[in-house]
Amino acid sequence: MGLLDILGLGNKSNEIQEFVQKGAVILDVRTKEEYNEGHIKGSKNIALQSLDSKIGEIKKWNKPVIACCRSGMRSAQATSILKQNDIECINGGGWTSLQGKL
Repeated sequence: MGLLDILGLGNKSNEIQEFVQKGAVILDVRTKEEYNEGHIKGSKNIALQSLDSKIGEIKKWNKPVIACCRSGMRSAQATSILKQNDIECINGGGWTSLQGKL
């Protein structure tokens, strides 16, 4: 396991596909402005800064979550927060890279 795997940034194509098959929600944790510049169709946008206050809403989705951002660092933080709140999730990394794996 390399550093990228520990950070949740390694090659996770198979895991991403497993989550997609389970009906996972793509959660983009970039700012609204960044999201509006381009995003994965059908993804939901909750900025990392607002994530703590939206945990209840995310739990109501009752679905696993694939978090993404621009590079994978904010989505790594988001994944940590979601896991601490018992939400099944993985770090999808940067949204453009993730889009290519879907």
